[in-house]
Amino acid sequence: MDAVRLIGQSRYALAQSRSAPEILAEAWQAQALTQAIGGRLALTGPAELRGEARGLGETGGRGCGVLDLPALYAGVADDAVRLPPDARPRAAQLSEVGDARTALVRLGGLLGEVGIALVGVACATDEEALYWQCIEAIDAADESSDRVRGILRRLAVREEDRLRSAARGSAAEPF
Repeated sequence: MDAVRLIGQSRYALAQSRSAPEILAEAWQAQALTQAIGGRLALTGPAELRGEARGLGETGGRGCGVLDLPALYAGVADDAVRLPPDARPRAAQLSEVGDARTALVRLGGLLGEVGIALVGVACATDEEALYWQCIEAIDAADESSDRVRGILRRLAVREEDRLRSAARGSAAEPF
């Protein structure tokens, strides 16, 4: 499945999340998707962006690490909680990053929404462990967002250079 579509599914799932475990699970899903998109761009993206894309994938992996997903699922006793039955990452369905710029812009939006949702959980809890897990997850989402913005800046510079080269090439051609 294309990255943009998976990001849309993640944004929808996050918006439907009502409980702290659901929000934390969706934060984990977003970081897993970040890791997968970074990895895919590192393999198939423009050569000059592959190092930064690899960094994005690593950052997403660290973001997954701060959220202990098996513990989140084990702690959920309420059958009304809408968590994936097999706890598989949505990112496992990623087959392509068709439009890297659009995918990265939307991924940045998802990570921002994750951060906001995590702030809500952190502010609402009396459990110190949950509070600190949220704080670490907020930091991870912020770091991933920084990486996404860095790649987007590099893409913009790359596009500017390409347009400049094209303009110089067409200006040099006789009419």
